[in-house]
Amino acid sequence: MTASRFSFLFSCFWLLCGAAYADQPAPVVLIAGDVAQCDVPGAQLTAQLIKSLPYAVLAVGDLAYPSGTPEEFARCYEPTWGAFKARTYPAPGNHDYRTPGAKGYFDYFGARAGDRNKGYYSFDIGQWHIVSLNSNRELEPGSPQMVWLAADLQQHRQACVLAYWHHPRFSSGPHGDDVRLQAIWALLYQQGVSVVLAGHDHDYERFTPMNEMGERDAVRGIRSFVAGTGGAQHYSLGQRHLLSEVWHGDSWGVLKLTLGAHSYAWEFLPVAGSIFHDAGSAQCVQR
Repeated sequence: MTASRFSFLFSCFWLLCGAAYADQPAPVVLIAGDVAQCDVPGAQLTAQLIKSLPYAVLAVGDLAYPSGTPEEFARCYEPTWGAFKARTYPAPGNHDYRTPGAKGYFDYFGARAGDRNKGYYSFDIGQWHIVSLNSNRELEPGSPQMVWLAADLQQHRQACVLAYWHHPRFSSGPHGDDVRLQAIWALLYQQGVSVVLAGHDHDYERFTPMNEMGERDAVRGIRSFVAGTGGAQHYSLGQRHLLSEVWHGDSWGVLKLTLGAHSYAWEFLPVAGSIFHDAGSAQCVQR
């Protein structure tokens, strides 16, 4: 075979592969936290919803109430959200740490939860880089988690990045804003992260994109969501944040994110019997 003939066939092969890749649908992730409360039916309802949707699940903490014990994971979480454990990427919550060292949480999820002495890790889905952080551990500048995060974001230069953890930096729920997360929020903003997800307040909330100081920034701002709607008892509205675009506290459900190559779309999917809905789309931040 001549060199020119080989070059022609090679080019055709990659053109065909590229076209096939471009035709593939964008990956999807489902997000919720504050899940399994045995005496509340919410986890059963959200589990029924997720079982019908074959996507990765980002579980944003407080996964077994009230104390994240091994028995509570076995009795409350496993019969509901345990059905899709193999496609779940968890982050620990404060209730999970009511058991020393979050032993019930780490024993239940094993390697899927990362190093039990850290509880933070990262991975890729499609063309997005995803970072799961531990908002129960050291959060100050120079701490091991912050040093790891800075290095991870420098190493992974994808156009679109999403980060998630349990305690929200900004929230209109009764817990309100968590200033402990300020250094992490500022670092994520400086690194061009597009989306941040959290739970903790048992409600759904979407914020306008914000800069490192929590001010409106339509160009490079981080868009954040609270999705504490996995099944635990609902919370009422606290002090409404000035940059809160949508708040709802009466529906269980999951946040669905469709992760395009340079954009994302969100949709809140309520459980059967609820009619609340929120949807939209945006471009990723230019890194």
